[in-house]
Amino acid sequence: MQSINRYLDHAVLKPELTRPEAQAAIELGIVHAVYSVCVRPADIPLAIEICRNTTTAVGTVLNFPHGVGHPRGKSAEAQTYIALGVAEIDMVVNYSLIRSGLWAEVAADIRAVSQYTRPAHVLLKVILETSELTPAQIREATEQAVGAEADFVKTSTGFASGSATEDAVRVMLETARGRIKVKPSGGIRDRARAEMFLQMGCHRLGVNYSSTPVICGAATAASAGKGAY
Repeated sequence: MQSINRYLDHAVLKPELTRPEAQAAIELGIVHAVYSVCVRPADIPLAIEICRNTTTAVGTVLNFPHGVGHPRGKSAEAQTYIALGVAEIDMVVNYSLIRSGLWAEVAADIRAVSQYTRPAHVLLKVILETSELTPAQIREATEQAVGAEADFVKTSTGFASGSATEDAVRVMLETARGRIKVKPSGGIRDRARAEMFLQMGCHRLGVNYSSTPVICGAATAASAGKGAY
C-alpha cells in the first residue's frame, strides 16, 4: 500500500471560502503531498498555478452538489473544465433518475460527461449520493457507471443527509469487480476510518481539507473541522 497521503483527494469545496482561505487550503494539500486537490470550478486556475511542478493533481466538481442539471449543461461544464486543464472531474449524477429507475437516462447523464473526459484522458468520478439510495439502486447505478465508461464511482458529495458507509461501499466494490474504481467520501475525518476503507479495497478517499493533517498524522482529531466531506 502507498503512503496514505497518496490516496487522498483533498476537498476545498466550501462555498463560503474566501480566495485567501481557498489558497491556504490548497497549499495545505501540497504540504501533505496529497494525490489531488478537488476545488470549486472558479478556483481551477488558482489550483493549477499552485500545484504546478508538484506531485498533486487538480480536480474539480461538476453540477455539484445536486446533479440535477440537464445533460447538455453537464457536457458544457466538462468541456470548460477540460480546457482549463483539470486532471479529474467528480460529477454528481442525477440521482433522482436513479431513484426513479430510469436507467437509460442515468447512463445518458454520465455519458454526457464521459464522452469528453475519456478522449481527453481526464479521470471521471461519478458521485452517486449513496445516502439517498437503496443497496439495489447503488448496485445498478454502479453498473450504469461501468457501462458509461466512468473511471470511478464515489459515494457522496458531503452536502447531503449522509456520508460514506461500510455497507454502501461494500455494495459498490462487490458490483465493481475491478471494472471501475471506488472512492468513499464524506465523514472520513481520522486515520482509522481512512485505513478501514483502504483495507476494504477502495482506491481513493475524498476528505475535507481540514481532515488531511489528521489522517496524515500531523494533528489531533480535535483540529479537524466539519463541513463538506
